Amino acid sequence: MGARTGEQFLKSLRDGRELWVDGERVPDPTAHPALAGAAHLLAEVFDLQHAHPAACLVPDPETGEPINVSHLVPRSRADLERRRKCLERIAEHTVGVMGRTPDYMNVTFAGFAGRDDEWGAFGNEAGAAHLVRFQQELRRRDIALTHTIIHPTVDKSLPDVAAGGGEVALHKVEETAHGIVVSGARILATLAPFANEIAVYPGHPVPPDGARYALAFSIPVATPGMRFLCRDSLSRGANRFDHPFSSRFDEQDAFVIFDEVEVPRERIFIDGNIEVYNRVLMTGWYPNVMQQTMIRAQTKLEFAYALGCRMAETIGDKGQATLELLGELLGYAELTRAAVRTAEAEAFEWGNGVWFPNGAPLAQLRHFLPVWMPRANEILRLIGSHNLLATPTQSQLADPELGPLLAKYLQGAGGVSAEQRTRVFRLAWDFAASALGSRGEQYERFYLASAARNRVLAHMFAPRDRGQKLVDRFLEEKDD
Repeated sequence: MGARTGEQFLKSLRDGRELWVDGERVPDPTAHPALAGAAHLLAEVFDLQHAHPAACLVPDPETGEPINVSHLVPRSRADLERRRKCLERIAEHTVGVMGRTPDYMNVTFAGFAGRDDEWGAFGNEAGAAHLVRFQQELRRRDIALTHTIIHPTVDKSLPDVAAGGGEVALHKVEETAHGIVVSGARILATLAPFANEIAVYPGHPVPPDGARYALAFSIPVATPGMRFLCRDSLSRGANRFDHPFSSRFDEQDAFVIFDEVEVPRERIFIDGNIEVYNRVLMTGWYPNVMQQTMIRAQTKLEFAYALGCRMAETIGDKGQATLELLGELLGYAELTRAAVRTAEAEAFEWGNGVWFPNGAPLAQLRHFLPVWMPRANEILRLIGSHNLLATPTQSQLADPELGPLLAKYLQGAGGVSAEQRTRVFRLAWDFAASALGSRGEQYERFYLASAARNRVLAHMFAPRDRGQKLVDRFLEEKDD
């Protein structure tokens, strides 16, 4: 089939999945008020690849049918640069507010399939072959894929898989003639209401006696026994003037329950192989997928900087404090852009003929962004001040009595109309301070793990040769 259209994507979501939102089971995520806005926004993302085929589509390496560039297994620096152009298009469409557009998982599984030698280690050749075949299906059917990789937190004094008597974490129950049966729960499946399939793969290592938790697979979200419980909806209706982001960018997050779910044999990538489970994400995973995540982050920070500038211009704010805040925000955007480009320029073959970016600069962003993103929101709120709370609705601006009063009393600097001023500050509010903005801030703090954990990881895996040689030069000097 190849690259799908938005209409095809929407049709695929009406599959009988068990999806719960605000205490209600939702039969059709494309029509429910809490989900329809994001569903149709994601349909626009699918249509985007057909609107910009030169940037977003490439021939499938085996069939020649058009597939999204995010499915490409990169085999050169040029492939990475080509992939960036597509990823930038997608990120720009949501200005980075949606963290889990389908290209995230496309890039992830392209990297997995490219390093099938790592998945096939320690006697897991069959699992690796299943993964490669699934990635072929993923790209040719243009599947919208989500994932769930974290065990529920029950008791932090115990290992994740030990809590609740070992029955809470997702685990293998039994073998069947066609595969395995699994039960348990995982979090947090962002994009679940809008995905066709859900993938399970390693998040944290399992202990030596934890073979039944060492699982990786992918199955349709409508598989019997799957239940998705969404957090409170942050969608605020369809009015894009009043709610420019909340009307369409709530990608949702779901708690996932597996209630004796059968996983077909051909969809199992790891089945109890602890050695593969604990090692397979330790090398090429993060530099590959971080290209997508950091391009999204760069786009979001660039948008935040431009929005901050527009807010200041709208009310004629040229004060030293505001200029300093804008300069700080610009610095975050530029440093992110520089790290992405450096990682791409220093890309190399990671093995098996696959090229990934240099992971070192991206690893540093992993611990800076959980700090920079909340700070970007804070800067917009500081620049906006009380003006973020003086934002009438579209209906108030159109009211024959209120409209003329607002035009007089809520105008901006330099002839900016009340309507345009309202648009600017409602945009800033929905980006940085609304319920959706608050969810986004929490998401940015933890979606790549916490800043503290990433600092430790960055230190543990940092290359030290050059610096150590400089230190040794002085330590080894002889006294004249």
